[in-house]
Amino acid sequence: MALAIFDLDNTLLAGDSDYLWGRFLAAEGIVDADHYERENERFYREYKDGTLDIAEFLRFSLRPLRDHPRTHLEALRERFVAELIAPIMLPAAKDLVESHREAGDTLMIITATNAFVTAPIAQRFGIAHLIATLPAEENGRFTGEPAGQPAFREGKVERLQTWLGEHRETLGGSSFYSDSHNDLPLLERVDRPVAVDPDPQLRATALSRGWPVISLRP
Repeated sequence: MALAIFDLDNTLLAGDSDYLWGRFLAAEGIVDADHYERENERFYREYKDGTLDIAEFLRFSLRPLRDHPRTHLEALRERFVAELIAPIMLPAAKDLVESHREAGDTLMIITATNAFVTAPIAQRFGIAHLIATLPAEENGRFTGEPAGQPAFREGKVERLQTWLGEHRETLGGSSFYSDSHNDLPLLERVDRPVAVDPDPQLRATALSRGWPVISLRP
């Protein structure tokens, strides 16, 4: 079975789940709205520009998980997914996922957004395999730090290589769908890289290399 790998934010979703989670927490009064919105916007710009310091960003984005009880966070997450994520799950993205499922491919989401936020989103797409940045835990509580290698840029390749070894899989016949130039390290590793509603840098690279460029947006 070939791997069909999907980026999540701005690929299967018409938006960024990490960014929206931050805005949701601000709206709920979980974090200081003005400060969080300002920093959230800065990190999002840096991500799009390719200058994001992932360690600095993770210290920022994982702090609310550290500072609040898990049961409260899980209740917030349930509302967040229903209210903000479900409406931006693109119908064409669901169709694309189903086409690979029907072909017998192994489905995977790989995303830099942390697993606490993204696990229920992967479940909504019916995708069992998720590689995401892992929040560290101690005694059932989040520490506010990442565990292991973040699934970002070259980190996606490293995490995927580990998964392949554990599952005795290869990248033979693999596809990877992404919108972002930050995913070039992994796009260059798969047999079929596909640019999905790509940012300008990825669009230029895809066109120069003859990669498919598709849109899942209405």
